[in-house]
Amino acid sequence: VSLSHLTKKYGAVTAVDDLSIDVREGEVLGLLGPNGAGKTTTMRMVTGFLPPSSGRVSVAGDDLFDHPVRAKRKIGYLPEQPPLYPDMTVRRYLAFVAALKDVPAGRTGAAVDAAIERARITDVADRRIGTLSKGYRQRVGLAQAIVHEPPVLVLDEPTSSLDPQQRSEVRQLILDLKGRHTVILSTHILPEVSEVAARVVIINRGKI
Repeated sequence: VSLSHLTKKYGAVTAVDDLSIDVREGEVLGLLGPNGAGKTTTMRMVTGFLPPSSGRVSVAGDDLFDHPVRAKRKIGYLPEQPPLYPDMTVRRYLAFVAALKDVPAGRTGAAVDAAIERARITDVADRRIGTLSKGYRQRVGLAQAIVHEPPVLVLDEPTSSLDPQQRSEVRQLILDLKGRHTVILSTHILPEVSEVAARVVIINRGKI
């Protein structure tokens, strides 16, 4: 993943100011900074969710603005609030997400089973999402991000609002993804990045 002079302005306020970062294939990069530093805005621009004021993003060789569909297919995104449907069972929800992400119908079952196993949610796979604890819901959010086996994962504050035990479990899941995916992890928790990231970029007020 390559960020080149990425900038986001809201009127007179510059939320992200001329960020340039290269993330190597298979690397876990930590984006560390206090709340309001510009981390979430950066993540939203990397995933194509938010257009930048200026600058470019390249994902596994595809420019996000010249080839948006191709680039976005290569990304799995876990926002701070996972996009879950509480009335669906975990398995049905993941099948729905797989279809949205163009996983071929003949491979959907296997892709869902693999995501469930990797996110360690086998024991709740047939339960309604609305009945799950926060920790399990976060794992379901991680499963939806990896169900289409993207080369790049963007995880925005994946352990915020979890208790210490749940945080530890989610960190272990992220460590298990190392090497298989390129991971950008945004957090304001220092022990989190020191435990899982090979390299850390610290930002404050939108600047490195």
